[in-house]
Amino acid sequence: MEARSEVRRIAISGYYGFRNSGDEAVLKSILLALEEEGREQGIRIEPVVLSSDPDWTSRMYGVEAAHRMRPAELLGAIRSCDGLISGGGSLLQDATGGMTIPYYTGVMKLAQLLGKPTFVYSQGVGPVNSRRMDPLIRHVMRRSAYVSVRDAESAQLLGRIGVPADRIEIVPDPVMGLPLPDEAAAAGAAPRGDAGAAESGAAAGSEAPAAGGGAQPGGPGARAAGAAAPDARPAAVPLVGVSLRHWRKDGADLARAAEALAALARRRAVRLRFLPFHSPGDAEASRQVMERLEALGAGGCSELAAPGHDPRQMLAEVSRCDLLFGMRLHALIYAANQSVPMIGLSYDPKIDAFLQRLGERPAGTTESLAAEPFADAAERLLDSGEEWRAVHAPAIAELKREARRPAQQIVQYLRHRTTR
Repeated sequence: MEARSEVRRIAISGYYGFRNSGDEAVLKSILLALEEEGREQGIRIEPVVLSSDPDWTSRMYGVEAAHRMRPAELLGAIRSCDGLISGGGSLLQDATGGMTIPYYTGVMKLAQLLGKPTFVYSQGVGPVNSRRMDPLIRHVMRRSAYVSVRDAESAQLLGRIGVPADRIEIVPDPVMGLPLPDEAAAAGAAPRGDAGAAESGAAAGSEAPAAGGGAQPGGPGARAAGAAAPDARPAAVPLVGVSLRHWRKDGADLARAAEALAALARRRAVRLRFLPFHSPGDAEASRQVMERLEALGAGGCSELAAPGHDPRQMLAEVSRCDLLFGMRLHALIYAANQSVPMIGLSYDPKIDAFLQRLGERPAGTTESLAAEPFADAAERLLDSGEEWRAVHAPAIAELKREARRPAQQIVQYLRHRTTR
């Protein structure tokens, strides 16, 4: 009779349940990595996710979940577990609000007070603008059993706060290890330049313009969402994924992005497929740019994908692209995961840090993006995609291998620790 695997319960704290594709991809990547590492090391990992929408999280991932903002549920979940993971994502920063760092460090401190080991899983730390936050971060980091961050800048920030450098491991974002959905992987993913359901305007299911039948950008070529591409559309028309978000209040960054994409579309027929990673904001930003493209005479080559609530379905979307123009960090990580050539638009140092790991630099920032140089870079990548993949293959393979490191360390720690 086969021996029964030991069980280790682990609470997972992060920005989960908000239907942000990037953060949901982080969660899915962590869950898969823990499951696989547990299997390899002979124990069963039983996760409990702290979520803003526990019912949705449980349905989406098939795991136990508790409400992250209800004290009794939060306390009960942590008390029932053998440890707590904080991360990944950009949890310890105060750019999005003054209570973000106190919340996440408070969850870690609660676990530590209950005698549970805490693990920091590939976090992007910073910016930390208020020095009052330093003691909170330093206290929980020094008492954690394992600390990993996703870039050198995060490690340097922790070092400045007072966390010993020899306790910090630099690893890639967990999403580098996220696999395609089973059906996409079994099919070898879709051919590049082919995409699934799309929407145009306000609602999914409406007509989705595409550069069809050899039409010039701005010409006709619409197809129904989810329908097969018309025979008239040449397979050679490249698919350019576009991931944008609101950042500047005046929208000047999105206007510049539209001008850059229009410059590319004026040079050659392309399908610009907008990929909303966080609903509804990203879809609204995408529609603004699509309207601008229409005004610039390049609207007929753009379409809007359905929102990316399921991270692996969005990964499959990115896998079909010939090029990815991304402002969202996880759009760029998805592209690297699937060896899709990319152009980054920087709004935060985390974008620059990730691109640097691939030997790349952003084409511009939210303050400056020149249209014609962007189009030059996009054309080069569209014409030399295989060369780009060959050059970057070793670095991408290494990032995928290193992305497993936190799960390996955490499962090993739990395997050797006496249960509660």
